[in-house]
Amino acid sequence: MGKYLRFALLVMSGLVICNMGMAQMTADPTKWTYEVKKVSGNNYKLIFHLRLEPKWHIWALHPGGDGYEIAPSFSFNNNTRLKLKGEVSESGKATTTSMEGIDGKITYYSEKVDYIQNATIQGKGKIFGKLNYQVCNDNMCLPPKDKDFIFEVK
Repeated sequence: MGKYLRFALLVMSGLVICNMGMAQMTADPTKWTYEVKKVSGNNYKLIFHLRLEPKWHIWALHPGGDGYEIAPSFSFNNNTRLKLKGEVSESGKATTTSMEGIDGKITYYSEKVDYIQNATIQGKGKIFGKLNYQVCNDNMCLPPKDKDFIFEVK
């Protein structure tokens, strides 16, 4: 009976370790924060700050490559007080390189990147929307993820 018990414990330990590994692989290695920065008058910068866990990266807004890379995208809910000015831009230290399994050079960000949307905003209140992004490491990419965001104009 002793060797059956040891075998059962070994199998159960293996399952627990496997489940822990899967949980770590599917956890979101990103931390998003949101900042409203007044430029002048009713002109603002809505800044998405992204911090990534070590060894993870996010594709640039225009990643290049073979077209399979999913660039981050940002959509704002309809709001009569909000007028977007131009497209979202990015600010950070980009890496452009070749990567095994991807045709052409690709561009991505590691550690941190800011995404900036210029806007005209009338009055105070909250601005809602949704962002979509995909993060990868050297071995895999996680499925694309949607995340709600809120900017609070004070």
